[in-house]
Amino acid sequence: MRKAQAKKFPLAPDPKFNDKQVTRFVNCLMWGGNKTVVLSAFYDALDKVTKISGEEGYEVWKRALQNVTPAVEVRSRRIGGATFQIPSEVRPDRKISLSMKWLIRFSRERNGKTIADKLANEIIAAAKGEGGAFKKKEDTHRMAEANKAFSHFKI
Repeated sequence: MRKAQAKKFPLAPDPKFNDKQVTRFVNCLMWGGNKTVVLSAFYDALDKVTKISGEEGYEVWKRALQNVTPAVEVRSRRIGGATFQIPSEVRPDRKISLSMKWLIRFSRERNGKTIADKLANEIIAAAKGEGGAFKKKEDTHRMAEANKAFSHFKI
């Protein structure tokens, strides 16, 4: 039997937008452990999004996260010696985690001088419905659709 599930610590909202999702995003974006540097890079990226798109950067970022959020995913399950990819709905908490991780991962892979530039470009692309993170979501949905025949093996 497994032990008790770990407690979720409450996140403090970020200073500028007073949003806990921004704090969660910045925590995912952080590598070296210096949160103020990453927070300023995130705010710079939103300023660049505002300059490029002409819309409010925070709203564009929220729309980009919404566009990248997956509804279904495939999970491997071994049945009778064969491994099947079984489509399943994504938990609400995991949806947000996946969308943030994908947005950050594909922004890091982009061309650009600073992380703020890369992140701004990926946010704009995701808000338009293009870019690596959006493509990842589409591929995940396509994979789930292709394996719909195995959905009766639910996990």
